[in-house]
Amino acid sequence: MAKKLFVGGLSYETTEATLKETFSQVGTVESATVITDKMSGRSKGFGFVEMSSEEEAQKGIETFNGKEIDGKNVTVNEAKPMEARPKRSGFGGGDRGFGGGQRDRW
Repeated sequence: MAKKLFVGGLSYETTEATLKETFSQVGTVESATVITDKMSGRSKGFGFVEMSSEEEAQKGIETFNGKEIDGKNVTVNEAKPMEARPKRSGFGGGDRGFGGGQRDRW
């Protein structure tokens, strides 16, 4: 069964191809993803690598955690499931002061 790894502290120049090539040294890489900002398209400095087995994932952690990739020491550990986040309200929601009322303060 495939196992997903979190890779943090990546250089902004690190590509998915670099991640795949690097982790393929310890096993079969099912997928490699660098997370990017939706607006700018720039890397957020972390990504995920999915290895084909638990053993290969463990070897990836042992081999690359704390090691240098593209000039930066990276953190590699088992990826945790994404936690549910509270729904965000749209513009003017919440208590940011954009809503109506309290105009007498101005």
